[in-house]
Amino acid sequence: MEPRYLEKTDAGYKVYLYIFYVCGAIMVSALIFGVYATMLEWLANGTYVMGEVIHNTTIPFENFARVSTWIFFSTIIGWYCVTRIGWKRTAGNKIVGAKMALLQLMLLGFTIISFYEVLYNFTVLNAQITAGVIDGLVPDIDMLSVAYPDPDRPWNLIFATKIFLAAFIITAHGFYLSVKPRKKLDDQEV
Repeated sequence: MEPRYLEKTDAGYKVYLYIFYVCGAIMVSALIFGVYATMLEWLANGTYVMGEVIHNTTIPFENFARVSTWIFFSTIIGWYCVTRIGWKRTAGNKIVGAKMALLQLMLLGFTIISFYEVLYNFTVLNAQITAGVIDGLVPDIDMLSVAYPDPDRPWNLIFATKIFLAAFIITAHGFYLSVKPRKKLDDQEV
């Protein structure tokens, strides 16, 4: 039996679809929790650190997985499921010419930006850890933040690194899919 593309009638299609729904539910739940918790922090303190509440909350029990890890995991797995179940929407000659060129340039731009952000956040995180160790204090890595791009609204460095790493993986994969030879709707062979 030769491999073929995933069709709606395949049993694997439903697996990818249900996993996508689970990933979507995880992402929406994390978003609602993050907005709610950040609003409470803002109202109580007049300030917040972007992603700190999300990164420092563990689910389903203490010392298991942080919400930021669940977001990282679900966005990448959800994206993969979308590419498996939604290939017909972009297959063949549905996106061509100027639209495809603009899509590829946009994806390349997002890939470059997210790669830069991963390197930047990881470098700053590493520098803050090293500076703390040199001073004789091992810093609480989960609480390290950077006041960038807005000094009044700093970002938790581990949260930022995870989010931009997920963005880099997704956009790089999207760019790869956009430049590789297109699947034909009538061609069922790999």
